[in-house]
Amino acid sequence: MLAALRDKSLHFQVFALAIPMVLSNITVPLLGLVDAAVIGHLDHAWYLGGVAVGGTMINMTFWLLGFLRMATTGICAQAYGAHDKEAQAGTFVQGMALAWLLALLLIVFHQPVATLIFHFSTASAEVKMYAEQYFSIRIWGAPAALANFVIMGWLLGTQNAKSPMWLLIVTNLVNIGLDVLFVLGFGWKVQGAAVASVIADYSGMLLGLWFVSRQWIAHSLPAIREKLGSVRHGMGRLLKLNRDIFLRSLCLQLTFVFMTFQGATLGDNVVAANAVLMSFLMLVSYAMDGFAYAMEALVGKAVGAKNRDELSRYLVGTTFWSVIISLVLTFTFSVFGREIIGLISNIPAVQQEAMRFLPWLAAFPLVAMWCFLLDGIFIGATRGKEMRNSMFIAMCFFFAIWWMLNSYGNHALWAAMLGFMAMRGIGLAVIFSYQWQKNIFLSPASANN
Repeated sequence: MLAALRDKSLHFQVFALAIPMVLSNITVPLLGLVDAAVIGHLDHAWYLGGVAVGGTMINMTFWLLGFLRMATTGICAQAYGAHDKEAQAGTFVQGMALAWLLALLLIVFHQPVATLIFHFSTASAEVKMYAEQYFSIRIWGAPAALANFVIMGWLLGTQNAKSPMWLLIVTNLVNIGLDVLFVLGFGWKVQGAAVASVIADYSGMLLGLWFVSRQWIAHSLPAIREKLGSVRHGMGRLLKLNRDIFLRSLCLQLTFVFMTFQGATLGDNVVAANAVLMSFLMLVSYAMDGFAYAMEALVGKAVGAKNRDELSRYLVGTTFWSVIISLVLTFTFSVFGREIIGLISNIPAVQQEAMRFLPWLAAFPLVAMWCFLLDGIFIGATRGKEMRNSMFIAMCFFFAIWWMLNSYGNHALWAAMLGFMAMRGIGLAVIFSYQWQKNIFLSPASANN
């Protein structure tokens, strides 16, 4: 372990993949913070509540399909490690075909789905109205948003983190700029925030396809037209892995949706305050995800090459830097939390509510970093079944903790979320330890799940 930490080439490999993704990922919650800041400075809390609820619903819809990125990264990284150019090309074509098929289904059926979802919401009439507005506009960005999952996953799988970095940075900067223009400049309020996101998604897709074309030529991969005729070949492995990651993501999103809607029953100020703090939580998630993405690409490469020693080195290096980042985030939220809340919303009642629950959030980086890292390990190894099962157990703990502490209101929700993150890490750690000791972690996984 100490020898690995002294290896400068290891740190370079980890940083070459992780730092671009950390920098670009931070722009994602930054976008959420700008959304909250722009909408939070309007004259009523229900605008911010509407964006929070509507944004949660669209994010849940897209994140449920986040298997498109994760499965693509794992399978492509293994193909890269095995020097299989046919499989690298086939993974991209299959992923894009699946992404656009799912996007079409979302657009066709979004209205009845939205009606059903919001029927069960107990938020105020104003919050529900603006949430429905936001959702019905954002759904039209689905073809681009889902294609971007595949593009990012494929680029990461080929050990390229700089292109996904610029894809995310440019997309989110476009979104932020249009956000300010449409909401504050044109006075479009919630609708302006939604339109800005749709335009940014398509901008990102065009840029991403250009990055893919450059990578394709540099690696001398087979022509796309040659892979179109055989798009069904090998699709079974992708679909099986996607199935398990989808079910895992469904459990994850159920917890976040429950937290948003249950918070809405506690009043508009609470749901607005939770929106502010959830923006912080997203900051933690995306910062930690940068190292998880690096772990996915490096683990997948090592698994494809069937190199246990190389895999061990990657685990040590990535874990070391994840601990450092989590300590920095905990310190930042603990010391500067009040100032950051003040930047997001100038509504005194919202600020007061957010400060009450800030200590829960300050503990998140150190607790949650383990589940992000282990997610990266299992995605790189394309072990979706294990991820699915451990996530289901963690979700059960989430609802059990909330039920036992329900009388404490919003504190119960935050306690349940912290316990949920802890159980995600514990469950995967137990499984990984067993498979590592039995020397079966490098064996093929997804084909047999």
